[in-house]
Parts: sequence; structure tokens; C-alpha cells
Amino acid sequence: MESAKQSTRVDRWLWAVRLTKTRADAADACRGGHVRVNDTPAKPATPVKPGDTVRTRVYEIARTVEVTKVIEKRVGAPVAVTCYVDHTPPPPPPEERPAPVAVRDRGAGRPTKRDRRLIDALRERPVDET
Repeated sequence: MESAKQSTRVDRWLWAVRLTKTRADAADACRGGHVRVNDTPAKPATPVKPGDTVRTRVYEIARTVEVTKVIEKRVGAPVAVTCYVDHTPPPPPPEERPAPVAVRDRGAGRPTKRDRRLIDALRERPVDET
């Protein structure tokens, strides 16, 4: 599966190494400013080559990877992992993560009187500082 090419498009590479589910998702992330190649904002056609650092935020997950092999076709997961070195820092332990915030479904309409009371009670709750 060795590729003779020395560079490829960043959107194609992100899809080929399975960092995005579709190539369209990779291109959308690039257009949205969520992909950087060597700390420079990347367009979908930005070339990547071995040794480049790709920082991406896709599906609410921030990843930092170093390109080790350029591939253009999507391959199996065991092969895809060999095409990059993951430099993503590990997530913080659960006790250091911020507390979840109450979320209402978009389009759910105005909160009811009961919902409003629960929201107000949540906002007035003291923050536990240990």
C-alpha cells in the first residue's frame, strides 16, 4: 500500500486515516477553520507531507497528529494508525472536568413555569470549591 506520492490534500488524508467519517466532513472542518497544518489554517486542498503536524477539531474532539505516511485511499483501521503519530494530550481525569451544564433541546419552545424554577434553582446553587 506504499504510495509513490509525497503529498496529498489534507481533507483526503484526514478521511483516509479515519480521523473523519467522510471526506465532506474533513472539507467542512477545513472550511470552518478547525484544521491547521504546521500551525497555519488549512483549506481542503492544502498539501500534507510526512513530517507535517496536523491539528484538528472534528466531532468536538481536538487531535494533534504528525503525518508519517501519505495515503489517498481509505484503508483499514490497523493500517491507518501507522500513517500518523498521535500527540494529542490525554483528557483530564473525571474529577477535574467541569460540571455539566443544563442543556435544553433546540426548538423545545419556551420553558414552562416548572422548568424556569428548576433553571433558577440551578443558577442559585452555590459552587462547591474544595
